[in-house]
Amino acid sequence: MGWVTHRHGVLYAQEYGWDERFEALVAQITADFINHYKPERERCIIAEMNGEIVGSVFVVQSSETVAKLRLLLVEPKARGFGLGSRLVQECITFARHAGYKKLVLWTNSVLLEARHIYAKAGFKLVEQEEHHSFGKDLIGETWELVL
Repeated sequence: MGWVTHRHGVLYAQEYGWDERFEALVAQITADFINHYKPERERCIIAEMNGEIVGSVFVVQSSETVAKLRLLLVEPKARGFGLGSRLVQECITFARHAGYKKLVLWTNSVLLEARHIYAKAGFKLVEQEEHHSFGKDLIGETWELVL
């Protein structure tokens, strides 16, 4: 969880100029995952290449029928190999197996590569909302996939 928090903080600061409040949000999400983990309903999937962690994603329970996909990350050196799509597909497979009816996620419009992965996997954009977070003016997006 420390790696997930650290790499999100570093990469989003470098690539998008987001401040330490984003890292704090990631730290809260990972802490909640650890403190409330339900093994049959939730997963953290870590991707490795040659023994090195290069990506991660989470599936967490939102309700009895709805799961959330959270914190998709692929290291720059591992991008372009389909790893992000594979991580999302693993989430979809797990969510179906766990009995969820819907998988939802929240992202921001500036995260173009992630948005492309979600659309390709069948997620539909259902809501957009302007917000000021992490030191930036952003457009938050909610996406859903009916399982």
